[in-house]
Amino acid sequence: MLFCSAMKRLLRATKCLLAALAAGALLFAPAGAAPRRASKADKANAELSAQLLAHIVELSSDAYEGREPGTDGEARTLRYLGKQWFDIGLQSGTNDPGHPWFVPVTIVAREPEGSRLQFTRKSKRLFLPPEATLVLTSGKRSLVENAPLLFVGSGKAIPPRAELAGRVAVLLDGDDETSERQNALLKAGASAVLTVLDGDRSLENVSDRRRRLGYALAGEELGGDIEAFITAAGMDRMLAASNLSVAKLQALAAAPDFSRRVLELAATLEATTRETRIHTHNAIAKLPGRRPELGAVLLVAHWDHFGRCVPPPAEDQICNGAVDNASGLAVMTEVARRLAKGPPMDRDVYFLATTGEELGLLGAEAFAADPPMQLSSIVAAFNIDTVAIAPAGQPFGVVGKGLTALDPQIAVVAKAERRKLAEGDAANAYVKRQDGWALLQHDVPAVMISSSWGDIARVEQFMETDYHRPSDQVGPGLELGGAVDDVWFLTALTRWFADPKKVPAKAG
Repeated sequence: MLFCSAMKRLLRATKCLLAALAAGALLFAPAGAAPRRASKADKANAELSAQLLAHIVELSSDAYEGREPGTDGEARTLRYLGKQWFDIGLQSGTNDPGHPWFVPVTIVAREPEGSRLQFTRKSKRLFLPPEATLVLTSGKRSLVENAPLLFVGSGKAIPPRAELAGRVAVLLDGDDETSERQNALLKAGASAVLTVLDGDRSLENVSDRRRRLGYALAGEELGGDIEAFITAAGMDRMLAASNLSVAKLQALAAAPDFSRRVLELAATLEATTRETRIHTHNAIAKLPGRRPELGAVLLVAHWDHFGRCVPPPAEDQICNGAVDNASGLAVMTEVARRLAKGPPMDRDVYFLATTGEELGLLGAEAFAADPPMQLSSIVAAFNIDTVAIAPAGQPFGVVGKGLTALDPQIAVVAKAERRKLAEGDAANAYVKRQDGWALLQHDVPAVMISSSWGDIARVEQFMETDYHRPSDQVGPGLELGGAVDDVWFLTALTRWFADPKKVPAKAG
C-alpha cells in the first residue's frame, strides 16, 4: 500500500509539472537571477519524461507479476505494448497474417534429473560411490558408452578433433571455473568432458549452481552436450590401479613438456533432464518505409523478467524489473511515437520486444532463426536495455563498440546532435549479456547505445543493488533524465540509418 501511494503521488507530481509548464509557469533560476519561462525543449522533455514514467510504472506494477514468460503477466504485457504501438500508428511487423503482432516462441526448461558415471579398466568395472560424481546434459537424455579417457591437463590448449573424437576429455578444474574450456573441448569434438574438482570448488558448489533450470528454444529433443564432474578423492580411487593420482596428473599438467595422455580407463556417462515447455511470444511492429527494398533499421528491447523471484515468507516476492527492462520498453515505444509523427523514412523500421532474454537471449535467437525480413537487409540494430539509471547530460556508452562498422556513423550523428560519446570500450564487458549479442552472432550489426552505459561504475552499482531483485522498482533510483536523452538520440540515429543517402549500404 505504501508503494502504491508513493506511485500515485509521483504521478500526480509529474502531471502538476506538465500543467505548470503548459501554463507558462516560471522555472527555477539561480538566486538573484531572473527566472526564465519554459522553452519549447523544456516542455517537450517534461512531456516525454511523463510518458516514460507512465510506461515504466505500468509495466513494472505488481499487476504484471514480474512479466514472466508464459504467465498472465506476459499476456498483460503484450496487450499493453500492442495497444500502445497500434495507437501510435505502427503496423504489425511479423509479416505473417496468421500471427499478427506476436510471434510464438516455445522455450524448453530442463531440470537435471538422472546422473550416472561408471568406470572400467581393462573391461573390469570399478566401484565408485555415486555421491562422488555429477553428470549433466543440455538435452533431454545424453549417453556416452565405454569411451576412453584422454587427459588434457588444464585444457588451455585444445587438442585437434581427430584426437578428441570418441573420447572423454579429462580436465583439471584448478583455481578457475572451467566452463569456457569445457565448452571449447565439446565444440572441438570431445564426446564428453569430465572435470576433476582438484581446486577450491566442491561437488556441492557445482551441484547448487548447475542443478537450476536450463533453458533452450524448442528443437531437437534428444541428445545434447554431456558434462561430468568428479571429486579429487573419487578420481584418486579410479586411478589407483594405474599407479596414478590426481597429484601426479597435476604434476604432468604443470610440466613444460606436457603432452596429452590416454588413461587406462573407459567411462560410461548418462544424464537425463525433466522437461517443461513454456509457450511465449516475441512482439514485432513496423513503421513502413517508402523504399523497403533498401533495407531496414531494427530497434530491440526485451519485455521479460523473472516474475515471482523470492519465495514466501518474504513480503515482496515480485521482481518488477522497472529498470530491467520496463525502461527499455518505454524508451523504444517513445522513439516509435516520435518517428511516426515525423516525415516518412525510406527504409522500414522494425520494433522488436523479445521474450526469454533473461533465460539466455532466446527471443532474439528465435527472431534471428525466423525473421520477418532478410537478416542481411538490416542496416543497423539498436538494443535498448537498462536505460533509466543516468541523469541527463551524460556521455553515451556503446556496448558493442568496435565490433561492427557502425561506429563512424554513430560518431557523426552524435556530433550533429551535440551528444558526447564515452571514451574507451569498458561497456563491452557486458556485450554478451544482452540481445545485441545474439544478433551479432548472425552477422547483424547490433549495438546498445545509452547514457546509462557511459558510466560503468553507475551500471555496476545497479548490478550490485537492485539488478534481478524485487528492489528494481519505481523509486528514487529511477533516473528519467538520461532516458529522455536516450529517446532523442535513438530517434536521430534511427532516422540517420533509415536514410539511404546518408547510409547507402549496410554499415555492418
